[in-house]
Amino acid sequence: MAAADDILANLPIAELAQRLGTDEATATDAVRMAIPSLLGGMEANAADPDGARSLESAVGQHSAGLFDGGVSLDRVDTTDGQAIVNHVFGNNTDQVMQRLGAAPGGGSSFVFSKLLPILAPIVMSYLAQRLGGAGGAGGAGRSGGAVQGQAANPIQDVLDQMLGGAGSRGRTAPGGGAAP
Repeated sequence: MAAADDILANLPIAELAQRLGTDEATATDAVRMAIPSLLGGMEANAADPDGARSLESAVGQHSAGLFDGGVSLDRVDTTDGQAIVNHVFGNNTDQVMQRLGAAPGGGSSFVFSKLLPILAPIVMSYLAQRLGGAGGAGGAGRSGGAVQGQAANPIQDVLDQMLGGAGSRGRTAPGGGAAP
């Protein structure tokens, strides 16, 4: 997944591993597992028009500049990150942490409980960058625009692209889906 690679390439892995209390290989694997989960949860929220508007508004509150010259973890607001995680996964947050923690190689659910609030604002900033780079929220998405009979949903279009294309719509986030 290109989005995970882009985000990972901008992270100070050694510092992240230290904050998570784990080694760099485990931190890298955990990031590679967590990013698709966050994006999938965001995509599930964006499938609903109200959820898409809410997510687009939230993305607009995050600076795309977090990626200028690499991510500084000191600039990441983990309180905001926890709020994002809670919104994205809703009542399924604990299940998502457990599912990610049970997967081989990524560490425990405790590692993910510390990682997701760090990654969430970074992913939001990455989305802000992608939406801005695609001509802003109104111009984002694939050529061809909206599906016939449906209104354009630029945030979902960008998330679809980040998750591997239009075939990703309809997937549920780990733990049974995201909160409405």
